[in-house]
Amino acid sequence: MKQLHPDRVHNSLKKYPALIKHFSKTLPHFPDGRIDYSGAAKAPVVIVFVKCGEKILLLKRSCKVRAYRGEWQAVAGYLDEIKPLKQKAAEELKEEAGINPRDINFWIFGTPYTFNDKRYKKEWAVHPVLVELKKKPRIKIDWEHTEYRWINPKDITKFDRVKNVDVGMKIVGLI
Repeated sequence: MKQLHPDRVHNSLKKYPALIKHFSKTLPHFPDGRIDYSGAAKAPVVIVFVKCGEKILLLKRSCKVRAYRGEWQAVAGYLDEIKPLKQKAAEELKEEAGINPRDINFWIFGTPYTFNDKRYKKEWAVHPVLVELKKKPRIKIDWEHTEYRWINPKDITKFDRVKNVDVGMKIVGLI
């Protein structure tokens, strides 16, 4: 697996807190304080690729989510609170797949990228993260997903997947 240069990883995360602070000041909030990106033209998200051995975890999005229904994706979520990216990624792992941070062997934080999706009229600011697990856990999916699979990363093209998930996989060295 390709390793990312630590300085490149570190420098790419410096803009993250300022980005979330900006959105926190300019967008509405849910009652619990999270930023509401519903009507926003741009939204920052984290995508967490979970690797165990030579396989990665894919989750099929349910019909209850707002975007990309029925498509395959890694663990992902809006960056809707001002908190460290690692903490937000860990929360998403626990919430969406039941993965405990103590089961993670190492983390890689890739360079963020953006893409426009005309279907949802949104520019996504994607923060890709790779975690490698110590051992394969029992996956417990939440309402956002209907099923999961462990796949070889090179087989990603066989799935109806969320747009540009391949870009994140390349950034963190999976393909």
